[in-house]
Amino acid sequence: MSGHHGPAVSAKLPPLTAGPHRKRIGLISIVACFGGLLFGYDTGVTNGAEGLMAQELGLDLIQLGIVISSLVFAAAVGALVCGRISDSWGRRRTIILLAVMFFIGTLLVVFSPGGPESGTFSPTGFAVLVAGRIMLGLAVGGASTVAPVYLAEMAPYEIRGSITGRNELAIVAGQLAAFVMNAIIASLLGGHLDGVWRIMFAMCALPAVALFIGMLRMPESPRWLVEKKRYDDALAVLRTVRSEERALAELREVEQTAQEEAESGDVGFKAILTNKWLFRIVLVGIGVSMMQQLTGINSIMYYGTRVLEEAGMSAQQAVLANIAFGVVAVIGGVIALRNMDRLDRRKTFLIGLTLTTVCHFLVGIAATLLPAGSPIRPVVILALVVAFVFSMQTFLNVAVWVWLAEIFPLHMRGLGIGISVFFGWTTNGFLALFFPSLVAGIGLTGSFFLFGGIGVLALLFVYKQVPETRGRTLEALEEDVTTGNIYVVQPQDIKQ
Repeated sequence: MSGHHGPAVSAKLPPLTAGPHRKRIGLISIVACFGGLLFGYDTGVTNGAEGLMAQELGLDLIQLGIVISSLVFAAAVGALVCGRISDSWGRRRTIILLAVMFFIGTLLVVFSPGGPESGTFSPTGFAVLVAGRIMLGLAVGGASTVAPVYLAEMAPYEIRGSITGRNELAIVAGQLAAFVMNAIIASLLGGHLDGVWRIMFAMCALPAVALFIGMLRMPESPRWLVEKKRYDDALAVLRTVRSEERALAELREVEQTAQEEAESGDVGFKAILTNKWLFRIVLVGIGVSMMQQLTGINSIMYYGTRVLEEAGMSAQQAVLANIAFGVVAVIGGVIALRNMDRLDRRKTFLIGLTLTTVCHFLVGIAATLLPAGSPIRPVVILALVVAFVFSMQTFLNVAVWVWLAEIFPLHMRGLGIGISVFFGWTTNGFLALFFPSLVAGIGLTGSFFLFGGIGVLALLFVYKQVPETRGRTLEALEEDVTTGNIYVVQPQDIKQ
């Protein structure tokens, strides 16, 4: 098989047409994105709830760190396990299972018992709370891998970037919703009664129910059905989301790839260990996932209020200013979706890393030059951190999730994205656990200079190692990833 066999197949696909099937794909993406919304809400809600929760339950800093980071470490496991489950059990069923886990996790957190009176520690309460956070974490990790894969496999390749990217937009919308709900609930009820933080967490139950009911009515991924040799079912699904001739042509292409996979004999873990190109792409996937976390974006999303207080804001100002992070993240996400099918993924990564690294160094310089107590210090630092979050969302976050959902071959897609995201979540977990100590130890200045230095290394990594995926079918990509051609054949050579 020659390296040019893949793109030649895609060239034969009939063009995308308008019609009810386009609306159907829109509806499917909205329902599946409730997973992203839950992911965002559950990770963002602690940003305003952690203080109140620690007070009422009598948690010290380490116990608080455990409550916050337990979700993140569990998400690492959830990403890995649910990726595997979705390869064997189906994308749709796995997402339905995740909806149930979101709901149960929320109940455990909301009803975790406190001590005999407010402010006293209860070992049982702490155990139930951490169990709830772990359950939520498994669900968040699962949603972070299975929802983008489901969307990438449902979407036509021409608009795959913007369809798959909607999940990341849903994540930041969930974080913004959490910041806004926290601010509203805190200002309406704050200080008057215990358990305000429980109301903040209880809000997560609603989208979990919506995801559960919605996914019961959604179809299974046609690519997964082909992998399981259920060709008639796959065609029936494709007919609802493509024009008739496009559905037939696409089914043929997916069948052909699945057949070639079956003939090669090795799938999943075995294939990764026996094919050096698959092994390499998994390593690159791990690198991309860790690079996204090492910008420190989630340290801001979890501990934004702490960073702003460190910069010189009052607690009240910090909670309100924190909403700015959520707002620019959503605006950046909307811009990213518009660019997703226009700009190459590599270019997007390089622009994003350049901007975030510059922002890191500028925060470090501002924190050094402006003395503590200077009235403009918090304002300048807030502006630079907002610029950082905006750059991150506009260029890096959406593109990273889309790229990860596209790059792996069908027989190991859930596994490949699961392994990559496992390392991303683990990196995120260590940052969540140690970030408060890092800022306490080397200050804001040192922390941001450190992130800036890592950014420079990440730029080199992307430039040297990350292949392009835009504008090609998943099947054409699979061919080139498996044979190593993806490192030789550049997309611009194909378009001629």
